Amino acid sequence: MLLLDYQNVLIESLLRERFAGGAPVSIDQVVSDFDGVTFHISTPETKTKILISIAIKCFSELVQYGAQEVLEREYGPFSIAPENGYDFSVQVDLETLPDDPDAKEDLIRRISLLKRNVMAAPFEQAFDEFKHLQEEASKYTSESAPQGVLEGGEVRAIHYREEEAIYIKASHDRVTVIFSTVFREETDRIFGKVFLQEFVDARRRAIQNAPQVLFRNDPPLELQNVPGVDRSGSNQIGYVTFVLFPRHLAGQRRADVISHIQTFRDYFHYHIKASKAYIHSRMRRRTADFLQVLNRARPENEEKERKTASGRTFRVQG
Repeated sequence: MLLLDYQNVLIESLLRERFAGGAPVSIDQVVSDFDGVTFHISTPETKTKILISIAIKCFSELVQYGAQEVLEREYGPFSIAPENGYDFSVQVDLETLPDDPDAKEDLIRRISLLKRNVMAAPFEQAFDEFKHLQEEASKYTSESAPQGVLEGGEVRAIHYREEEAIYIKASHDRVTVIFSTVFREETDRIFGKVFLQEFVDARRRAIQNAPQVLFRNDPPLELQNVPGVDRSGSNQIGYVTFVLFPRHLAGQRRADVISHIQTFRDYFHYHIKASKAYIHSRMRRRTADFLQVLNRARPENEEKERKTASGRTFRVQG
């Protein structure tokens, strides 16, 4: 099964090529990424200064959840005023790159992870809130804990696609991440349920440390007071819930969980389409085999009809 990269591979390869040396060249390239994200890589001032800009649909929501602080932390000395039509820009001067190869590689990695780092802000904020609620809850028994601690924090909604969103809610004992996803076709919904059932079965059989995965067509209880949630119960909309427990949010796992869970929707729909393509190819191959069998079954001594010069027809044995 294919695992999608967290970084933008085109940006990564372009920067690695430019950082390797050689004569600078002009760049003016628009790169598309998953979820309608667009990058613009250019050299507007001089060939040695590379400008990388990102446009993302939900940037204003991400800023509310601390995206600006995350971007300043990751790209502080390289961030500049956003390019017109884009939400955030960084600029790299090839003449002032660090000499250390590891520092260059780290810079390439961070810039190619620009989309991942922007989308990480609400997850980091929710994980911090979980830690705070966990500390507060430890001061009380389950019966005496204040209602605010028991109910958990606010639901962070990220409308990153036209009809789909990610919802994140921190509690004192878990963080719940909910994806709303649209199935355009009935077959997509069926394939989706099969894939999600495999997540559940894999956790039950062997990977018991994995997050709990749930699927339903009506909104989960965590979204009952969230505005804009479709409550019609339509089969076209599904809600996939991941329940992250404390063991998933400790140390380095925290960053890995953010990277993994961001790509879930793209990973999910990619494999639905790949499965359909595979089944169609098998059907075409089977049909070709059946036609070959039918052609071989045709009698060799089949009577044929021929015409004379005058236009009369007569039958001959093959």
